[in-house]
Amino acid sequence: MAASRVTRRPTGDVRSGGYGAGVADPTPLTKSLDSMMKSLRGTDRLQVGGVFGKWDVAVGDQIAAHVKPVKLDQGTLVVEADTSTWATQVKFLADTIITRLREEAGVSVDRVEVRVASRRRS
Repeated sequence: MAASRVTRRPTGDVRSGGYGAGVADPTPLTKSLDSMMKSLRGTDRLQVGGVFGKWDVAVGDQIAAHVKPVKLDQGTLVVEADTSTWATQVKFLADTIITRLREEAGVSVDRVEVRVASRRRS
């Protein structure tokens, strides 16, 4: 005896429970990225983009040549200095950097964590 097969064809009417029933409307990609970034690190793309995009303006060319932002994680900005001298300088300037990032990029940073970049072997 052959098994009986039932095939449902989609009706195309979402409201009646047909094809696509239960599927939400499309979400803009930027909104999805914001949600994903907040769920991973608590920081949205505008905050991250503000720090990385406005870094040179916020800290000035001289500091920017020696210190780079590495990560913004839940209000903590991690920066990497090319020497311990620059790392020390940034520690003293942390409050000023936080203020400048707020003014120039509209970014809220609670604290700055400074690291010295490891030297790469040639």
